Amino acid sequence: MTKSLNYSCKSEHSKLCGTNYPLSICFIVVNEFCERFSYYGMKAVLTLYFLSYLKWDKDLSTAVYHAFSGLCYFTPILGALIADSWLGKFKTIIYLSIVYVIGHVIKSVGAIPTVGNKDVHIALSMLGLILIAFGTGGIKPCVAAFGGDQFDEDSMKERQKFFSIFYMSINAGSLLSTVITPVLRGEHSPYCYALAFGVPAALMMVALAVFIFGSSLYKKNPPQGNILLQVCNCIGFAIKNRWNSSKSAPKRTHWLDWAEDKYSKRLIEEIRMVLRVLVLYIPLPMFWALFDQQVQEDSAQICTSCFYELQFKYQKQFSGNLLSYILWISESGPAGLWSLLHVHPPPGQQALFRYITELISHTRRTCSVSRQESGTIVAKRMEDVEANNVHIAWQIPQYVLLTAGEVMFSITGLEFSYSQAPTNMKSVLQAGWLLTVAFGNVIVLIVAEGAGLEQWKEFLLFAGLLLGVCVIFSIMAYFYTNNDPEQLDKIFLEDSRWDEDEDDNMKKKNEEIQLNKAGKSTRL
Repeated sequence: MTKSLNYSCKSEHSKLCGTNYPLSICFIVVNEFCERFSYYGMKAVLTLYFLSYLKWDKDLSTAVYHAFSGLCYFTPILGALIADSWLGKFKTIIYLSIVYVIGHVIKSVGAIPTVGNKDVHIALSMLGLILIAFGTGGIKPCVAAFGGDQFDEDSMKERQKFFSIFYMSINAGSLLSTVITPVLRGEHSPYCYALAFGVPAALMMVALAVFIFGSSLYKKNPPQGNILLQVCNCIGFAIKNRWNSSKSAPKRTHWLDWAEDKYSKRLIEEIRMVLRVLVLYIPLPMFWALFDQQVQEDSAQICTSCFYELQFKYQKQFSGNLLSYILWISESGPAGLWSLLHVHPPPGQQALFRYITELISHTRRTCSVSRQESGTIVAKRMEDVEANNVHIAWQIPQYVLLTAGEVMFSITGLEFSYSQAPTNMKSVLQAGWLLTVAFGNVIVLIVAEGAGLEQWKEFLLFAGLLLGVCVIFSIMAYFYTNNDPEQLDKIFLEDSRWDEDEDDNMKKKNEEIQLNKAGKSTRL
């Protein structure tokens, strides 16, 4: 009784300023801000580092950049499995953050001119990037799911708003790092890249310290065992049992029901819920493939001339500010992408709107008139343009649409992935959402490196593909059935209690039978 009273008092005092928000989310949001500052600050000068410091050509720099970005979004599945099956979310974030910090330090050391020759710089840079990819990717699904775990069942609205605040911290860190890190690199010192990479490393150390500092306030759910192995064995057994069954065998409503002979109904239902969401995510990588075009082409533009470097800096500054300001629009305006999925009213054309904003925004992009080849700037087309003939403000509408689509798409995707996942697979489904970004980078690599199209043709190709995907996704979303993990927990909790009562009754009957036998033997 005393323990429960202490716990209730502790939970009552751990609320934030009299609201229903737990105090622990402050540490999670600050941690995410610092971590995103660290990640995007490093990436802001990464392509320039490849081109001007390591003296790589544009094609190799672009390929390594996208390979690194893709790895950062493939590794979340590894972090999610470690968190849900072995260490739990809290310990996974701690350990992988340490790996993250080590990667940043190695990357910074590799940019110091006096440390070895060019081969040493390349080796240290690649090792640092690999460790950073495993660190940032591994903690990415865990932090979002861990933040959602801090809320009680009666705080659904607060949890939904938390994901908006969480995403605002991501964009705030991205904005500041994208502005500050290039300024540090802009100094003409031979140590400018080491400084530009060292500041993000320091911010990641701060992120780790802040997260550890709030450990006493966190609500920590224990891991549920080797979930991946159970899921794979269950799916494999269902397929095998279905394949070996005779034609006279009774039909099952779902192919996973063929695993009922060996696995519990709860596990089968949880796998069915996760697969239902993952199938819905299949068309989504095309959104990120089109969205990442701005990063690829802008990174190439900043290497052509000082004008494009300045243009890139202010474009990103504007875009980042807009990302922060438009968050309240996603709360009071369109109800979210997944309103189409009947998660948030009203159902309708929200997903279509976000896809179309992304589609329209890429129909009015500008191309550079020069490009870098083999470390030198070669003019591809000379053209006399009058001063202020095409003002940079003409790109504002594109970035408004880009920002609107990306913010509403990302926030609702994070919240949807958490709310639709079973209790023991929260991180796994968050990793599934992040995998859509990874496959988007893969599509960019295949098209950009394999097709060899001109820039405007490439934009039109991606826009046309996204338009087709938009139609397909809308049809899939219309037929999607909403998951209710909390209802599933209640149903199987009642079943488990009923089974326990039955077991108790059986034990009592067995004890009575044994007592009767003992009495008869005594009389004899």
